Parts: sequence; structure tokens; C-alpha cells
Amino acid sequence: MLKWALIFLVVSLVAGALGFSGIASGARSIAKVLFGIFLLIFILFILLAWGAGELIF
Repeated sequence: MLKWALIFLVVSLVAGALGFSGIASGARSIAKVLFGIFLLIFILFILLAWGAGELIF
């Protein structure tokens, strides 16, 4: 999930540098959504591990 968010971030930066503002804004919004989902899943796993009494690290 984080890999795809980074890919869309790079696509957004390249498209923005080349002047394709529509594509850049679309890729940026997709990257933000994917990163948000990744962050929620990560926090959920941390809380589940803490609740089970095990350390992930």
C-alpha cells in the first residue's frame, strides 16, 4: 500500500514538473488516500499487538 502511494506521489511530482496539472492533482489525491489507508491499517495493527501484549518491534 505504501509502495503504491509513493509511486503515485512520484507520478504527481513528474506530471506537475512537466505542466500536466490535471494528472498531477489526480495522482496527488490518490496518493493521499492510499497513504491515509496505510496509516490507518498500521495504527490498527499497532493497537492489536499492544492489546495482545506482544511487541511488533
